Amino acid sequence: MPHAQDAAQFLAFDFGAESGRAVLGALAGRRLVIHEVRRFANTPLDLAGHIHWNVYALFDEMKAAMRDAAAAIGARPASIGVDTWGVDFGLLAKDGSLLGLPFCYRDGRNAGAMEEYFRLVPRPALYEATGIQFMPFNTLFQIYAMVRERSPLLDAAADLLFMPDLFNYLLTGRKTAEATIASTSQCLDPRTRTWIPGLFQAMGLSKRILQDIVEPGTVLGELAEEVAGATGLRHVPVVATAGHDTAAAVAAVPAEGGRWAYISSGTWSLVGVEEKAPVISERSLEANFTNEGGVGGTIRFLKNVAGLWLVQGCRRAWSADDPVTYDELTRAAAEAAPFAVLVDPDDASFLNPPDMPGAIAAYCRRTKQVPPAAKGAIVRSLLESLALKYRSVIEQLGRILGHPIDRIHVIGGGSRNSLLCQLTADATGLPVVAGPAEATAIGNILVQALAVGRVASPAEIRAVVRESFELQTYDPAGPPDAWDRAAARFRDIRGGLTAPGG
Repeated sequence: MPHAQDAAQFLAFDFGAESGRAVLGALAGRRLVIHEVRRFANTPLDLAGHIHWNVYALFDEMKAAMRDAAAAIGARPASIGVDTWGVDFGLLAKDGSLLGLPFCYRDGRNAGAMEEYFRLVPRPALYEATGIQFMPFNTLFQIYAMVRERSPLLDAAADLLFMPDLFNYLLTGRKTAEATIASTSQCLDPRTRTWIPGLFQAMGLSKRILQDIVEPGTVLGELAEEVAGATGLRHVPVVATAGHDTAAAVAAVPAEGGRWAYISSGTWSLVGVEEKAPVISERSLEANFTNEGGVGGTIRFLKNVAGLWLVQGCRRAWSADDPVTYDELTRAAAEAAPFAVLVDPDDASFLNPPDMPGAIAAYCRRTKQVPPAAKGAIVRSLLESLALKYRSVIEQLGRILGHPIDRIHVIGGGSRNSLLCQLTADATGLPVVAGPAEATAIGNILVQALAVGRVASPAEIRAVVRESFELQTYDPAGPPDAWDRAAARFRDIRGGLTAPGG
């Protein structure tokens, strides 16, 4: 870890669906060096048939990581920021205590809630108001699921806090709603970045439980005395950074000019572009695109598709008997024959199956394909299918925006998967610029730096990323006609099982 005299140290907490980590960033001039100080599992709890996030265990890990960070740099950081996945939330009682553990978006209680909510606010009207992609676990539908089951938690709730806002509250005692995470809820007007009371009134609720919106880069205050005492860090400000992990990652896309798209690649894949204003039209509704908030008042116009979740699920299942690494699976996939089978990564059967390889085999049988037996063949099929899904979304973007995309930036953990990056270039016929892999933590850190005046603008954030991290470019190399045939086959398979716009 560098100790340059003019370097400012920032601590980022980045929570994903499988793990959390604490990352220190040392920023000297326009050079950023990052260092992971702690990584820990984020293991959902299955309680009474429901899936919950273990907030208390995660917060204990955060405090331990803060002690580790102080030891690593021999001083207190300039600030702390938290980003997480979207849509999930915790409820607070009037005394400020947490009303149970937050539910996980993959919990089964959400089944059917979206379709039932459309009886209150029709689908087209809801999209016109929010511009948000319809997904069954969006916050609005999770809340309606609680209304539907007459949850006593709603009656007792005084405040709703999205996950990064909940961690910020535990750190500082301040309750806010950071704009990028709030924008994932389907409760926000993307034009004004204000709540839409009518969406709550339609289900008999008041928006009183929602917090005031703050923009990314807002200094919330210093660590609460209790946290400072437990960690030894006093007078450290907490910044409402880009609280949604994708917003943080997109802030760190090392792009400059041109008509580029990004793929934030991890458990989920977020495929989209950065716009100055929401794109809400019949075409974007039909294609089910979303308008989420970004840094600097921008809009992340994107589609959320299943990412490496299917590969992760297969690895978990296979490792129960014989541990296998992602590198081993990717090498085996590279040697497997192309286009053995194709699957829609967003098929509902893959959302949270108890046996992912079994779910993939069942999908193949439903679509009259012979399920592959070898692990490498299965992983190759999943990566090719993911690349074809990217191609479909990139083509939709071009039609909706009225202009083609000229290159793709792949950021996040998936940028390390050279096979997936090459397949993406081959499938789309576009150059793919891969990196940085740690874009979410980097964006988190640099938005903190923006908040305290160490960088001047979102454009300078991207310049820092370009100057600090190695990038790799993948040019299209695969036979275009083979990919065209595979794309047609992919459309046919999906067309038999999914609704339009899926």
